[in-house]
Amino acid sequence: MVSEQDIQHLRRCIELAAEALALGDEPFGSVLVAADGEVLFEDHNHVASGDQTRHPEFEIARWAAANMTSEARAAATVYTSGEHCPMCAAAHGWVGLGRIVYASSSEQLASWLSELGVPAPPVRTLPIRDIVPTIEVDGPVPSLAEQVHDLHRRLHSKTM
Repeated sequence: MVSEQDIQHLRRCIELAAEALALGDEPFGSVLVAADGEVLFEDHNHVASGDQTRHPEFEIARWAAANMTSEARAAATVYTSGEHCPMCAAAHGWVGLGRIVYASSSEQLASWLSELGVPAPPVRTLPIRDIVPTIEVDGPVPSLAEQVHDLHRRLHSKTM
């Protein structure tokens, strides 16, 4: 169940995704929130650097592993504009982060990219639970997914 507090964090993720797009990067943003509601870390995509592993969800996993106890990681929530890719879902699972809440799903992204004529990515889009079966996951959020869709339309209209 997605709460109003969850929606607020997801809106911040979309703001971060828009910042990434404004910087010439792919529009993805994520926020790590402690059990007490404190925002611990936030980031957006940095793949325009040429390193395709510079996803915000992967950066969150790295930061959490270096800065949080295993108990704090398990109690934390990761919010993201788009559902984790398999690489990020695996990192999330290996580090032992808690709940994931996303605005738009991998299935939606694959559909949008297909509509826009964008070639499929080199790594298959899969639901998070296909990678980390026991993780608590909430999403997509239809009212916010359309905003994410618009960011992807804007990105790919530049490259067409």
